[in-house]
Amino acid sequence: MPPRDSTRIYVANEGSNTVSVIDGDTFKPVGEIESLNYATHDLALTRDGRKLFATNLASGAVSVIETPTLQTVASIYTGKRSHVVAITNDGKHAWVANIADGTVSIVETVGYRVLGVIPVQQAMGITFSQDGQFAYVSSMNKTVSVVDVAAHQIIETIPVGTNPHFLVLAPNGYIWGTNTGQNDVFVIDPKENKVVGTLEVGPAPQQITFGNKGTTGPLAYISVGGLNKVVTTLADPKNLKIRDQIEVGEEPNGIWSNPVGSLVYVAHSKSNDLRVIDTATSQVLATVPLGRNPIRVVISR
Repeated sequence: MPPRDSTRIYVANEGSNTVSVIDGDTFKPVGEIESLNYATHDLALTRDGRKLFATNLASGAVSVIETPTLQTVASIYTGKRSHVVAITNDGKHAWVANIADGTVSIVETVGYRVLGVIPVQQAMGITFSQDGQFAYVSSMNKTVSVVDVAAHQIIETIPVGTNPHFLVLAPNGYIWGTNTGQNDVFVIDPKENKVVGTLEVGPAPQQITFGNKGTTGPLAYISVGGLNKVVTTLADPKNLKIRDQIEVGEEPNGIWSNPVGSLVYVAHSKSNDLRVIDTATSQVLATVPLGRNPIRVVISR
């Protein structure tokens, strides 16, 4: 087991019901965690990195994993087809999108009680604003709902595209998402709560992360399942243009960057591996085998 302060890569394997753990410095496997549920899909780490929350689509439950021991210590039923989980900015709650129930469950990160639910039709993805006051929840009904975190109330609904999937907060505070049922990504300005940019990147775009490449500014890295490529663009909604297309494995899906943005990790739901991309050269540095149908990647220190 690596020292606790080393970088770790966690990958949810939907087909294996496990979470793979990889050393982020050596790219060597550390362990494989049984979720004790079925169809492990999404991951969210607490701020201190000591707990990992994992959704399980088939079980409708969230597994709680203690990262120092790599053990699943709790299972919390939240609703049918629990899809995505995100931790609030204050670290007190995990929000879980339950697609089939049309709800977002609010779960304590200590104690693991479900405190209540927010109705959001066909909820899919969740991210929070920089100040933590608002949650953005994507829905299969082609919208993103803006939720007041304190009041647990939807205050606005933003039209996007078909099957908006995972959402992510950009370094500059904008909210990015993929229209997985189409071929584009969209950018929401949280000050206006409207889409201020879109870019066609190829069929079945999946997830987005941000990395650095020289002096060009932060880039968005987008896994495009239909192309078997990672596509990049400047992380500027006023200057969306494809800069690079990086050949990777089969059906890239989960994607995340290391804390300084020099490496990007992408999981492939068909070739069942993780590729490590050097953002300076856009070259693949390493390939690491995973479980079956890996979906989500998160990084910790």
